[in-house]
This record gives sequence, structure tokens and C-alpha cells, in this order.
Amino acid sequence: MQIDEFTDEDETTVAEAVAVNIAVDAHDSPWAHPMTVATLTGMIRHGWDGEPPRCLAARTDGGVVGYADLWTGEWDNTDLAWFGLAVHPDHRRRGIGSALMARLLELTRESGRSKVGIDSWDSEAGVGFATAQGFERKSQAINRRQFLAEVDRDLVTRMYDEAQAAATSYELVRVVGRTPDDLLDHVAVMTAAINDAPTDDLDIEDEVFPPERVRNYEDATLARGHRMYRLMARHRETGELAGQTIVAVETERPTIGHQHDTSVTRGHRGNRLGLLLKAGMLRWLEEAEPQLTTVDTWNAESNDHMIAVNEQLGYRVLGRGLQFQRAL
Repeated sequence: MQIDEFTDEDETTVAEAVAVNIAVDAHDSPWAHPMTVATLTGMIRHGWDGEPPRCLAARTDGGVVGYADLWTGEWDNTDLAWFGLAVHPDHRRRGIGSALMARLLELTRESGRSKVGIDSWDSEAGVGFATAQGFERKSQAINRRQFLAEVDRDLVTRMYDEAQAAATSYELVRVVGRTPDDLLDHVAVMTAAINDAPTDDLDIEDEVFPPERVRNYEDATLARGHRMYRLMARHRETGELAGQTIVAVETERPTIGHQHDTSVTRGHRGNRLGLLLKAGMLRWLEEAEPQLTTVDTWNAESNDHMIAVNEQLGYRVLGRGLQFQRAL
């Protein structure tokens, strides 16, 4: 077996890595939307907010049988690295995952990072591997999916109207794609509200969101081939941005949507803005993306407030993801 680092320019390896990920999802999380070459290429090239991962392929004579990526950031948590790791189900229990992990840890030490994290579905195999590698379980999150054909539109309208009646001091602002320059500083301040979401026992610092990072996130999302919808609540009297919700719709597969940030700033909570924003986004997407059929979201299992909102809007549980950490 050979482990090599690769980039988006190695189209053959990218395609083989995609095939591994598709096989892994079919085995471990059959509800997941299959990865595509465009999906992986965009993530390798642009990352989440302009900080691409380093990618590894484990190869045998039969081709790529394992894939891993290493994520680090420079805005915050500069002592942390986060891993992704996938081994083809037909090639497990042969030391491939352990070999990839060893290489990830080596690269992390070389970068000067002192702690690492990894995700896994809540399964015996995933927990067993993470534990064997010295990781401790620190948090858990739930993957939910909204099936738009099943959404009761009359109920959404009633929920929207009720939330709007409780939030008469606010107006909704729609932004498609990149935030206008005159709003960017305000959006950056508002975005930091996501740090109030539960992190359980994870050893992480609050994220920082200067305007440059917000712009990088928007540019990366668009460059990955997603259409981006940002709905914000603005306080009428002060002009403060009080909350937002963001959905990205794939251009390659325009029936698939992904929920990004939903948050409300501390000083404006208690006005049903979370529900207003989520219901308002549903109404907007019905107009702008009538072909959309599903929207996926993730929430920390302890995030009772946002889970309650999502359940009112018909989201269904797909699976539980676990987050593990260890020190180097």
C-alpha cells in the first residue's frame, strides 16, 4: 500500500477518491447524497471558507482504497487540526485506516498543531476505530433532512405569520450570492452569534469572523457551484442585523439544498426570529428554487432550541454524527 498527497489537478485520483466515498456512504450512511467529482473538486480547491484541506489517497495495486483530508485554519483555533477519513468497505480491517491516521498525525505534528479531531457516524466500527486511535468522544450532532414535498405549506404560513406578529420591530432582508459591500461589516458582526451554539465537551475556541473571512466563505461557496441565499432580520429602529439563515443549492444537482448558518444575536433573542427566518427561507426558496426537493441540516444534539424549530418545519432525523478529539 502507498499513501500519497494529491490536489484537485490530479483528476484521476479525485475520481477514484469519489468512488471510495460513494462506497463508504452507501455502507455507513445510505441516506447521504452521493459525493460527485464536482463536489470533491470544489472542496479540495476552495475549502469551506478559502482554506483548502490537504488530501491523501491510500492506493493498492487495485487503485485508491482509502481517502483522508486534513483541515487547519489560521483565523482561530490555530493549535487544532481536524481529520476526515474513509476506507472502502471491501478493504477494511487491513490497517489502511491506521496507516492513513498515522500519516495525518505526522503532517499535523509537522504543522505545529497540538490537538486533533475526527468525525464518525454513531456506529460500533466508527467508535471502535476512534477509541483505538486514542480519541475521546466529545460531542454529538444530528443530521436531519427536510422533504419539501411533505411540508405543510399552510402550517408554514401560519408559523410565519405568528412569528412575524411577535417580531414587528424587525424586517427581513434577502441577499442572493455575495453580501453587498456596505453590509459586509455588519454581517461579519452578526455571524459571530454562531459561537453561542452548543459545543458540548469539544476543546475549541470561539471562531472569529472578520469581513474578509465572510467574503472568503461566500466566494468558496459560489466557486463550489452552489447558489447561495441569505435571509437576515434587521431591527427597524437601530438598523442592527439581528439574525440570519443561509441555504446553498447545488447547481449540479439543483434538487439538493444545504442549510448553513442559522443564528440570532444575543440582544435580539426572545422575539421568535429563528422561526421567522426559517419559515421565511422556506417561502423564499419556494419562489426562487421551485425544483428543490430536500434541505439537509446539522445541529448539536444539545441544541434544543434550534432542534425544536426544525422539528416544527418537518425535518426528519437521518443519523447521529460523533466528534472525537485527542492531544498530540
